[in-house]
Amino acid sequence: MLLALGAAVLVALPAAPVRAAPGEAAPAFQAEIADRAGGDWRAFYAARGNRPIWISSGGELSPAAAMLLRQLETARVDGLKPGKLKARSLARALDRAGSGAPDDLARAELALSASYVRYVKALRGARRSAMIYESPALEPVVPSTGAALQAAASAPSLTHYVEGMGWMHPLYAPLREGLASGRYDEGQRAQIARNLERIRALPADPGERYVLVDTAGARLWMYEDGKPVDTMRVVVGKAEQQTPMMAGFLRTAIVNPYWNVPGDLVQSRIAANVLGKGADYLKAGGYQVLSDWSANPAVVDPGRIDWQAVAAGAEPPRVRQLPGKGNFMGKVKFMFPNELGIFLHDTPDKALLREDARQLSSGCVRLEDAGRLGRWLLNRPLPARAKSAEQRIDLPQVVPVYITYLTAMPAEGGIAFRSDVYVRDVASDKHGRTKLARADRP
Repeated sequence: MLLALGAAVLVALPAAPVRAAPGEAAPAFQAEIADRAGGDWRAFYAARGNRPIWISSGGELSPAAAMLLRQLETARVDGLKPGKLKARSLARALDRAGSGAPDDLARAELALSASYVRYVKALRGARRSAMIYESPALEPVVPSTGAALQAAASAPSLTHYVEGMGWMHPLYAPLREGLASGRYDEGQRAQIARNLERIRALPADPGERYVLVDTAGARLWMYEDGKPVDTMRVVVGKAEQQTPMMAGFLRTAIVNPYWNVPGDLVQSRIAANVLGKGADYLKAGGYQVLSDWSANPAVVDPGRIDWQAVAAGAEPPRVRQLPGKGNFMGKVKFMFPNELGIFLHDTPDKALLREDARQLSSGCVRLEDAGRLGRWLLNRPLPARAKSAEQRIDLPQVVPVYITYLTAMPAEGGIAFRSDVYVRDVASDKHGRTKLARADRP
């Protein structure tokens, strides 16, 4: 499914327009560009010998010009106003360029660059869904004029770049195209628009390698160089304990981990089982009651705990589960800093991964194949056997992970719609900041 998605996103497109080769006579309109460009535009064009981006050496408009104009004219689907983007002014400039006059060609070239930069900046700064970012380095940024122009000028195919909206995350353009097509009913269009807001919370280029988790589809992708290269099923938070939209840097693998049971689960699950089954429940499950949350806590006799009071809402003790086959973390967990205790981890309960609806965890992301993800993150297999509990392995380089929620996704032949399990399509996206206890949440 992943590779089909990648193919749907990346469509074969025409090659870029031919540029004048070194030594050829510069088109007459290049001198006009030099005369008319000012400010940032003058510096950018001067650095490239006033060669145009949007017009060929023969004075022909690139197909990308018409694509950009169409995007501006349909900018309402992005939550933007075509008038503010000066779509009509660009249309007039392109019409005049048909004369072939150097002055008209230069005006069209500069109008296209100005419209493109205006659109890129507006879209990158447009309304986006709430997401918790570990660092500002993970957030989308509005590029400078020079950076935006350089990205277009250096694209292997300008036509491919504009049609694929290379200044946005790769999922954006095909989803936007579905909304602009008019093929869907009002409810579906609203659903697509909501999902475009979520994709706008993702940077255009998260890095050479990154992980994307979609909690609506309960699936994880591994991306390299902007393309998905692998995927797996995951189990994510249930409706009442949602996995939030968040981003962080995966830094560490913890092999043979403990599971520190969240306080609310100690109250609702552990206390109830101790009261119903006796203290032997703790021993059979490999649980320890500890004195505190320090690095070296003392083990406490569970008989000293008032479990009735804990079940009734009293401050719960620290409880952790020892490493082993039954440990809820499985063999490994992959950590990124966050205050909610959310991470990616193995699981001994593989049956849940065979379910179609996999919103079944307490907030964390359970992995179908933690070993495969580990090999991809570390560039080598995880240790077959851990020598001790909590064996820490630092990743050779940090890898961004983005956790989002997509109820509408590009698919072969159109848009695939999913159930709104978290009821976020109709509620405020602040719902994505569901409060979770600060602890490990399997």
